[in-house]
Amino acid sequence: MNFGSIIHDMVIDMNETQLKTVAQLRAFLEGTLEVKFQPIRNDVERYGFIAAVLGRFAYRRLVRADKGVLMRYLARITDYSRAQLKRLLGRHLKGEPLAKRYRAPAAGFARKFTAADVKLLAQTDALHNTLSGPATKCLMQRAYAVYGDARYVRLATLSVAHLYNLRHQAGYQVTRAHWTKTRGYAVPIGQRRAPTPDGRPGFIRIDSVHQGDQDGAKGLYHINAVDCVTQYEIVATCERLSEAFLLPVLEQILAGFPFAILGFHADNGSEYINYTVAKLLNKLRIEFTKSRPRHSNDNGLAETKNGAIVRKHFGYQHIPQRFAAPVNTFCQDFLNPYVNFHRPCFFAETLTDPKGKIRKRYLQKNMMTPYEKLKSLPKAKDFLQPGITFAQLDSTATAMSDNEAARRLNDARTKLFQSIHDRSKRAA
Repeated sequence: MNFGSIIHDMVIDMNETQLKTVAQLRAFLEGTLEVKFQPIRNDVERYGFIAAVLGRFAYRRLVRADKGVLMRYLARITDYSRAQLKRLLGRHLKGEPLAKRYRAPAAGFARKFTAADVKLLAQTDALHNTLSGPATKCLMQRAYAVYGDARYVRLATLSVAHLYNLRHQAGYQVTRAHWTKTRGYAVPIGQRRAPTPDGRPGFIRIDSVHQGDQDGAKGLYHINAVDCVTQYEIVATCERLSEAFLLPVLEQILAGFPFAILGFHADNGSEYINYTVAKLLNKLRIEFTKSRPRHSNDNGLAETKNGAIVRKHFGYQHIPQRFAAPVNTFCQDFLNPYVNFHRPCFFAETLTDPKGKIRKRYLQKNMMTPYEKLKSLPKAKDFLQPGITFAQLDSTATAMSDNEAARRLNDARTKLFQSIHDRSKRAA
């Protein structure tokens, strides 16, 4: 076979078939170190050349050192890597013909998720304010399996990892207008004793969220209460954190849970740690605990829900205190039903290693809504408040789909904010 070499821009054609011994190959390699070869580019020709050289030099009968020289020669002429030559050599020694085994698919690789699926994912994220990947996957599975929405037939099989890939596609970005991420902030926590629910619902953790200042005027306050075991959550709103405004809201919160309240845990804020609140809780026979120093996780559940629920739905902008009543009505009628009956949450699986260290795992199979978690507890009926049954709660949970509840929530929030905006302009 003839091949070409280039020496200072001068092309020389050579007939390599004249090289018939290993000594000639060794001399050839040592004498052409400065010669730049133009390797054979066609794979069919290279495969034929390799087969011819291996046959001509009887590779099987060569000693180890001579085999190495032959491999160096083939690499020099063909520009193949040593690993590729080893693979081709193995096939040759098995008596297989050297030919290409692969080819590109005729029509390319088919896409499993279409542009319509990406658009539907964007619409679902917009409805639910971009939940985490596992929560969104759970919503799409529920939309198809529970509510029979055939549009989610492919998205119901979507993995969490690929969900984030679809969120980065251009079609998703065009369809979706993103909310800014929740900004984390540090809250000084000084706790006394953590609640011990022992698997029982009714031990709530409570915290206050201030809705901004403007020109020295305080905004309204959100009171966020979350059950330790079920993550059942009640959000209420008041004008100020004083006794006259806070106590009615606390009574509303305690009555809003479907199960009896057994424990009340707060940080060391003076709005909760006072004799008036203690008297109310003592009257209802509710255990009152407060935060311990250097144990920030004691009230961590309420803090995380402040960002994931309150800040996500109300933002950081100032809302004047005089609008506390309509905001509170919005929470009772739209936000709380959506959060408790239609928004999935992670529930940890606790493991203890041989050294006694406790580890928590958050698995997709353990994701459910707070109401579903409540129903899954052993003897769940025993924890319900008098006059409340699961039949009543089931009718609320199945009255509409998750997407319908989110759409209803978003429409009500838009009307609420528009009303606040219009009334604020008239007042100005």
